[in-house]
Amino acid sequence: MLDFIYYPVSFILWVWHKVFGFVFGDDNAIAWVLGIVFLTFTVRGLLFKPFVNQVRSMRKMQDFAPEVKKIQKKYANDRQRQAMEMQRLQKEHGVNPLGSCLPMLLQIPVFIGLNWVLRNFRPGAESNYFFDADDVASYVDAQIFGINLGDAINHLGLAGGGGDGGWNWDVAPLAVPLMIVAGIATHLTARHSVARQNPAAATQQTAVMNKLTLYIFPAGVVVFGAFFPIGLLIYWLANNIWTLGQQRIVYTKIDKEEEAKRQAAKEKRDNLAPRPGQKPQVGQKPKPGQKPAQKSAQKQQNQSHNTKNGKSPKSGGSSVRGGAWAKNGGNRPANQGKKTQGRKRR
Repeated sequence: MLDFIYYPVSFILWVWHKVFGFVFGDDNAIAWVLGIVFLTFTVRGLLFKPFVNQVRSMRKMQDFAPEVKKIQKKYANDRQRQAMEMQRLQKEHGVNPLGSCLPMLLQIPVFIGLNWVLRNFRPGAESNYFFDADDVASYVDAQIFGINLGDAINHLGLAGGGGDGGWNWDVAPLAVPLMIVAGIATHLTARHSVARQNPAAATQQTAVMNKLTLYIFPAGVVVFGAFFPIGLLIYWLANNIWTLGQQRIVYTKIDKEEEAKRQAAKEKRDNLAPRPGQKPQVGQKPKPGQKPAQKSAQKQQNQSHNTKNGKSPKSGGSSVRGGAWAKNGGNRPANQGKKTQGRKRR
């Protein structure tokens, strides 16, 4: 029913097994281990761009988290209106909620497909999707430290593996260290992701999810890893190691891009602002407390014109005379400018 998943997964594994089988030999367990590891790397490489989009989308969602809280508070009693406002806000900021879940959703079919393919490596089987009878026999006989790749501590029908049912403690010396390391890698991956979250965007749901990813999921890997075959544990470990390295690279790159944007914006503001002692250009918006350039230039021009005419810009006499003349219609008083004649002595 899920052959559209099983065939691509088996084909990628078949290609990498042939590549490393050419170097180490088809029956060598190292060729199978590296085939599983590079199957993981191939799938994660195809999901690299969606992962980058996921990180950018999460960063945008953290930036407008305060607006989300306002909407939730404003429409607490109207779920339909709240959902509409949330969609509008996400559309304005160019955020796709599905983009943050896409990489993880695409990994689930790969995990299911690889589990099924590894499970079907059974002794005596004539084929396993892209693998023929010789490849099946090669995988069944491949051993690491005397333990087959298809063995698990406890085999369940849905968990995969081709070994005998019940508890197989002979597998524990190899399976338990893989389970513990895979659990630690899962915890470190989640811890690195949680450390990038904005505290202002934290909600009760976010706190619950952080606890799940930090502690419950890693513990689940350790506990349920007992039911996974060795090959599937190798896939899980390789997947978490890839994720941890990918997060470091992508987060560092995005941090540098944002820092470069902030520096460019700062330089732009500094270039637009006038230097100390420099007169603002005409049309340039003055800073608070700064006089406009046009008025300042006009005032300086009037002062220079008055100086040329021998008038002092600080003199207040002209304004007084101007006021007196204005009352007389612009005419000088009759007795102004003439000497007062005294009485003749008798």
